[in-house]
This record gives sequence, C-alpha cells and structure tokens, in this order.
Amino acid sequence: MSKPPPAPKADRQASRRRMALAVVLGLALAGCSTPGTAPGAARERGFYPGQLFKTDLNRVAEAHQQQIFASLRRLADKLYKRNPREWRKSDAASAEAAISRIFDERHRWRFASLGNRRDLAALHVALHPEYRGDRVQALVVGLASMVQSAFGDREGFYLLDDLEPQHLYNAARNVEIAVWKLATARDGNGGLLLLSNDFGDPPNLSFEREFGRIIGLLDALSDVIEEETERTVTRVVQNLTTAVFLPVY
Repeated sequence: MSKPPPAPKADRQASRRRMALAVVLGLALAGCSTPGTAPGAARERGFYPGQLFKTDLNRVAEAHQQQIFASLRRLADKLYKRNPREWRKSDAASAEAAISRIFDERHRWRFASLGNRRDLAALHVALHPEYRGDRVQALVVGLASMVQSAFGDREGFYLLDDLEPQHLYNAARNVEIAVWKLATARDGNGGLLLLSNDFGDPPNLSFEREFGRIIGLLDALSDVIEEETERTVTRVVQNLTTAVFLPVY
C-alpha cells in the first residue's frame, strides 16, 4: 500500500502556526488567574503573548481592578493605623505583615480566623458586635473577596471572559452599605467597632475618599460594560439604615 503524498510546505507551515497559536492561547487562558486571590501589584509591561487575546474592554477592566485593589490596600493600612489593637489580635508581627497576609498570599480568600467565610459572610462577621478577632482583616477580606466575586474571581481578562455589569453595580452598592455600617456599628458599650473618619479639628476624611474612589470605579466599569454589551443594569435605591447586601455572583 503506497504512502499518501506529503502535505505541501505551505500547508505544513500553516498547521504549525495554528498549533503555536493554540498553545499561546492555552497558556494565556490557563495562567490568567488563580480564583479568589488579589490581582498582582503590577501588570506586565511591553508586549507579551497574552495581549493578543485582550480586547480594549479587557484592558479597561484590568485597570479598574488594579486601582480598586490599590485603594483597598490603602484602606487596610489606614484602618490598622487608626485601630492598632486589631492586627495585634492575630499572630502578625506588624500591621504591614497583616496587610501582606491579606493581599500577597495565595489564600483564595479563605481565612481560618474567619471560619473560611468570604464575601458578604465575612462582612457580616466584621460588623458583628460579638466578634473578637481582627475586624480590619474581616472587613477588608469581605470587601476584597466581594469585589473579586463581582469580577468573576479573575486576575486578568481575555477574549472569552465575560463580566456582568449588574454584579459590578451591586458591588458598588455593597461598598456604600459597608461604609455606612462602618460609621454606625457599635459595641455593647456604645463605642464604634472600628475607627475610620475623624471629624475633629483638623478632620481626617481620607477613608471617605478611598471608599468613594472604589465606588466610582465600580460604577464606571459597570456603565462601560453595560454600554458595550447592551445588557441592562437594574438600578436600586436603598435606605442605608435598612439596606441589605446585594448578590455579586
């Protein structure tokens, strides 16, 4: 039985190019995220193969995500400075070590100190008067993992990734609710569970600015995706005194 004739050189080259493209795509998509962890501090600069599979909307989403997490990290630092007793409740050597544990470790937002709760469940723990653990950790883990859930638990975004504008919008409203609860939640003795803004002389409103920045970024990205995908976002108006957290996944 005679062997089939070899494929033309042009066909072999085209086949190799398709295989190479598939490999690059597989690597890009496989390495784009570790679900449930914080995005890295900086994206790769210059050209890298994964850029071939990013749309302009992917890049916009990554930029917003990076800025949100930069604000969350600054908030953690500010909260520990105003509430140094909190990081001392854990076995962290310093406030910096406690912050690094939240943002730099691959924990999938599951902390034994929080009973492995994340998202809205962690926020409820942080604002419960009887919680005796590190409230700053609980609050920041709750906020950060809730935001990541709204981002589909991704650190990077590629062609096949799809963000839901309603989830981002709901996340923004949840941050608003958390801010109000943070400013009003008190312990059995009437003291604030966590100190944040200081309205003294001079006032310190840096917390309000960071929270406002996070809310604005989530809302802006939700609007962009809504317009690009023509998916309608259901907007709600809640009374903060009776508001409940909204689903983000």
